[in-house]
Amino acid sequence: MERDIYNEDHEAFRDVVREFIKRYATNEKRMQWDRDGEIDRQTLLAAGESGIIGLAVPEEFGGAGMLQDYRFRAIVNEEVIGAGLGSLAGALGIQDDLAVPYIVHMGTQEQKEKWLPRMATGEILGALAMTEPGAGSDLRGIRTTAKKVDGGYMVNGAKTFISSGKTADIIVTFVKTGEGNRPDAFSLLILEDGMEGFDHGRKLEKMGFHGWDTAELSFSDVFVPEANLIGGKEGLGFIQLMMNLPLERLSIGVSAAAAAQAALTWTLDYTKSREAFGQPVLDFQNTRFRLADMATTVDVMWAYIDRALMLYKDAKLTPEEAAKVKFWSTDREWEVLDIGVQLHGGYGYITEYPIARAFLDARVHRIYGGTNEIMREIVGRQLAGKR
Repeated sequence: MERDIYNEDHEAFRDVVREFIKRYATNEKRMQWDRDGEIDRQTLLAAGESGIIGLAVPEEFGGAGMLQDYRFRAIVNEEVIGAGLGSLAGALGIQDDLAVPYIVHMGTQEQKEKWLPRMATGEILGALAMTEPGAGSDLRGIRTTAKKVDGGYMVNGAKTFISSGKTADIIVTFVKTGEGNRPDAFSLLILEDGMEGFDHGRKLEKMGFHGWDTAELSFSDVFVPEANLIGGKEGLGFIQLMMNLPLERLSIGVSAAAAAQAALTWTLDYTKSREAFGQPVLDFQNTRFRLADMATTVDVMWAYIDRALMLYKDAKLTPEEAAKVKFWSTDREWEVLDIGVQLHGGYGYITEYPIARAFLDARVHRIYGGTNEIMREIVGRQLAGKR
C-alpha cells in the first residue's frame, strides 16, 4: 500500500540519510559497535555533519528546526533500521526524541544557548534518566533527591536502565525536590559528565541493542548549579515528562513499524533465494500465506503510524492516542518479526542475519517508554472516564 505523507523535501532528505549510511554506517562499523557496546563518537559527529542528528534543534541554534514535523525523524528510523542498524537508530533517537526536546520546549534561554548548538553537531550527546532500581513505570516512586543548597542542588540517588547512560555528556535527570509524591514534588535537572560524585556506573549487558550502551548511574552529593534546573523553576518535572511522553511513544511506534517493514523485506529476499526440497522456499503455500500476513500487518501499521505522525505535526496527538500507538505497534512488530525468524529457519536464529538482531532488539519496545500494560491502563482509564 502506497504511503502519501512524504513530499519532495522529505524524499530528498531520505537520500541524505542513505548516503550517510553508505559512507559512515557500514556493516563493519556495526560489528565494531557490537563489540564495543556503544556507538563511536566519530559516527555521531558525521551524523551531525550530514544533518541527520539534531533535527529537533531550532535553526537559531544550528539545527534543522524540525521538532514538530516528525516525518524527518521517521525517515531516519526507516532507513537506519532498514539497514539493520538498530543500535544506531536507538542512539540517534535518544538524542533527538528524548534529550533535545526537553531543552527546546522547556529549557531556559541560557540552557538552549549552552547545549543545543553542540547537540546539533553530535559533539554533545544527551540522555534521559527516569528509571530507578525500585521505580520503573511508577515514576512517583523514585528516591533520587535534589536538596536545595546555596547556588544549586545536592543530588543523591541512583538510576538504572539508562539508554546512552555511559556515553552521554549531559543527562536530563528526574529528581525529587519536594516532599511526598504529588506532581509538584519533582523536577528535572541536567547533570553533566565530570561533576564530582556523578558516576556513570557499569555498562549493562542486554539481550539486544548490543551496539548501544545502557548503564547504571549513581549520584553521591553531586552539586548541580541552579542554572541546570530545566525551565528554571522547581516542581515542574512531572508535568514536563508528561508533555514529552507522546513524542517518545510515537518514536517507539515508528521504530516498530520500520523494524516490521525491514523484516518483511529481509524475509521476502531470503525465501526467494533459499531452496528446500528442490524449490525456492517462497514457492510453498505456507510461506506465501505467512508473507501475506506480514505484508498486510505492515501496511496497517504504516496507515496507523502515518495518521499519528500527522496528528503530532498538528499538535493533536494526545497522550492516550500515543499510548495506543506504542502498545499496538510494538505488539504487531513482535508478531511480524517472529514470522520472519521462523521463515528464515535455522538462519533466523543466527545473529549474523539482521532478522535475528532485529528480533532481539524488538523485545524491549514493549517495555521501555512505559510497559505495554501501562499503555493499556492509560487508554482504559480514559475509556472509563478516569484520570
